[in-house]
This record gives sequence, C-alpha cells and structure tokens, in this order.
Amino acid sequence: MKEFMDKDFLLETETAKHLFHDYAEHQPLVDYHCHISPKEIYENRRFNDIVEVWLGGENPDGTYFGDHYKWRVMRSNGVPEEYITGHKPGYERFLKFVESLEMAVGNPMYHWCNLELRQFFGYMKPLTVENAKECWDFVNDKLQHDPSLTVRGIIERANVAFIGTTDDPVDTLEWHEKIAADPTIKVKVAPSFRPDKAINITKPGFAEYIGKLAKSVGKDSLDTVEDVCAALTQRLEFFASLGCRASDHGLDYIPYRPGCTKCVNEAFHKVMDGQEITLEEAEKYQTAILMHLGKEYHRLGICMQLHYSCKRNVNTRLYKKLGPDTGVDMISQNTCGGDMADLLAALDETGECPKTILYSLNPADNEQIGTLIGCFQTDEVPGKMQHGSAWWFNDTKSGMEDQMRSLANLGLLGNFVGMLTDSRSFLSYARHDYFRRIMCNLIGNWVENGEYPNNDASLKKIVEGISYKNAERYFNLAEKA
Repeated sequence: MKEFMDKDFLLETETAKHLFHDYAEHQPLVDYHCHISPKEIYENRRFNDIVEVWLGGENPDGTYFGDHYKWRVMRSNGVPEEYITGHKPGYERFLKFVESLEMAVGNPMYHWCNLELRQFFGYMKPLTVENAKECWDFVNDKLQHDPSLTVRGIIERANVAFIGTTDDPVDTLEWHEKIAADPTIKVKVAPSFRPDKAINITKPGFAEYIGKLAKSVGKDSLDTVEDVCAALTQRLEFFASLGCRASDHGLDYIPYRPGCTKCVNEAFHKVMDGQEITLEEAEKYQTAILMHLGKEYHRLGICMQLHYSCKRNVNTRLYKKLGPDTGVDMISQNTCGGDMADLLAALDETGECPKTILYSLNPADNEQIGTLIGCFQTDEVPGKMQHGSAWWFNDTKSGMEDQMRSLANLGLLGNFVGMLTDSRSFLSYARHDYFRRIMCNLIGNWVENGEYPNNDASLKKIVEGISYKNAERYFNLAEKA
C-alpha cells in the first residue's frame, strides 16, 4: 500500500516521477485566469485564520466571498447554511468543513486541501476530525505570525510568475495601477477584460450597466451600438496599457446570428427603453458585440477566452439570499458548436481572429472543441487556438485526463498552455501541482507503454512547455507589461 500523498503522489511509473521531479515541479506558475483581488495583492493582506481563506464570509456590501467548491461539499454533507456562509464562530465552521471533507473520498477537494496544508503551512498529517483542533491551531499560528504568509508571500512561495485577474470594463483598475507602480511586488499582475454585462442584453440590469459604461468613458449616455463598441474599445485599450493579456467571456452559449446595423440598433433601443426583445434580436446584438471585440482583441494581441455551457444560479432560493458565484451552478447542454465555428470563421475571413481559448463546462464537448480549434490554427504562435484546461466541475483527476487525452488525440498536447486556478483563493496555486502530477503521469504511462519514445530531450520540452513555457510564449510574458 502506498503512503498517502507522499512525494510521488499520483506518479505511477519511474518515467512519471522523473518528468515531474526533474522538469515540472519547479517551473514557475502562470495563473492566466483567476478571480482573486488585486486590492488584496497590493495591500498584502494577512488572513486571521484558515476559515477566512477557505470558507470566506460576507463582504461589507452584503455579497459573499469564499470558495464555493467547499460550500458545495458542506451542503452535500447536510451542514446548515449558517456554518457555510453564515456567522458561526470560525472553529465551528472549520470543524463542520473537516467533517464534510472526511466524506469526500475521490473528490479533488480532498487532495487540494491536504496539498494546501502541506505546501503553504508544512502541516503534513492528513486532515481528520481527530486532528482538526491541532491543525486549526498550527495553521492559524502560521497565518498570524509567519512573515512569509501574507498574500504576496503565498504568491512568492508558490513560484507564481504571472496572475491574470478578472475585471469588468467599468473597473477603474486603480489597484492594478498601484501594483504596476510598486517595485516591491515581484509577480506580474495584469487585468483581464470581462465584458459579459455589456453582451448579456436580456439579463436584468443591462440598461443600468450601459449607463455605467458610458460614465467610465466620460459620456452621459451611449445611444447606439456603435457607441457601445467605441466605449468597449476605449476601455480595452486602457486595460492593454496595464498589461492585459486576455479577455474572458462567461456566456450561457456562444451565439452567431449576423444582423444589419439598423436591426441591431433597434434591439438595443428597445431594451434601453425597457421593452422586451426576441431571442433573434438578442443574438444579433450579441453577435455584433462579439465580432467587434474579437477584432479588437486581435489588433491588440489579447487572447479571447470563451467559457460556455454553464447554467447558473439554479437554486433560486439560495441565489436570492447569497447572490451569484455561491455554489448553485450546474453543467448545461448546448448545441452552439456550429455557431462558435461560424463566429471564428467570420473573424478569420478578414484575418482578425484572435488567439482563442475555448472551455465548455460540458465534457461531452471535448472532441468537438478539439476538432474546431484545428480549423483555425495559424503561424502567429504555436497552438494559437487552444482547448482550455478542464474547467470548474471538470478539474478532477479524471476530468483533466480526459481533456488532455482529447487534446492529444485531435491536436498537439505539446503546445497546451496548461493549468489555471479559476479561483478566489490564494492557496489554490496547489492545484497547479495537482495538474502537473496528473499530466506527468499521463505522459509517463504513454512512454512506459511504448506509445511515445523515451527521448528525454523531447519529453523535457513537452513537460516544461505545458507546465510553464507555452503559456509564457502564448501570453508574451517575456515582454514588459
């Protein structure tokens, strides 16, 4: 029987151990898509206890912060919500989480939490109900007194080279400006452009948001779709001036329904006047904005990330109480692959298709994405079109293996830009270690089975590339932000 989570955790062969320990383990991290706070990086926040990091709590504005992966684990164990997102004492919340985690055999959360305890705090025992108080005291003492366990210290300990946060076009980016002006901050931090609220024309608050977008560019109003596009371009250029490497779109599905300028403006005016529009009208507007932004991303060298096939906020009771991003989302099924292909084809036709990373929350779309990206590869950069890493509910061991197998079957795994955290927790960098072990084990097994030659120079290039160097090249990180 193997020891739990030893140095060769998840590494089944000697080749896998060699690839991980010699080529992957010590590579820097590129966390090109996450949801952490640039304010907390600049202010170098120190957390009071492990519950603040793991379970979070309520913001001053009544919204909630924390790791909704962990909240789902607790709800699945029948824990009352007051221990999950409520105001129960910290240790009581921690103990309820540990009780739930003990049931999470086979769940990546079990591995992530124990990896985090080991990597950042040096707590080497498996977390159990029996040692929960010992762990609580040990970790909290480190958080409160170890000078290296501030936010910046955690980032440095994890060997993070680049962080791409997720930012709304109307954001002032003041914290990014402060980070850029502070020579003591060693990691490269850049905003990522998330214009969903300007695209989702049928969702509540659209008209109010357009008003905010207008104010962000010094206007009283945006009266046409051309005005909206011009405002988004102005904001995107401001993001680019602060080193923006990527945009991000979290859409229910990817539409493609071209419409004339008059039709698109009519739909826009209806919504701004408080009227309802048809699905066809909405998709024409969304297509116009996506086409405009795609061309602007290409012009500015910014990667376009498309996340889709998630049905959000399905528990209306909890959504009304807690708001979005609180653990009540699910995998959805869509048939938008053809429309997504048509969108990319329209951009490609004029030579304006940007670098693109595609993520579907539905793993049934893996092969479709694998075949789609192969249609639009060019010589701009190896792997210009990417099948994004196993996202959200798919970043399990089997989900990561399935995504990489699919990419290997249908494209070039060796050009994959690798893992990201997509997280709100600074301790989530341990997920890169988890991913690298799974990746090295997968490739190591192919070598040991005689499916790829034991050519160390080639294997070194592939493993170091997927771990770090491909992302460094893809996001132009060698260039000054």
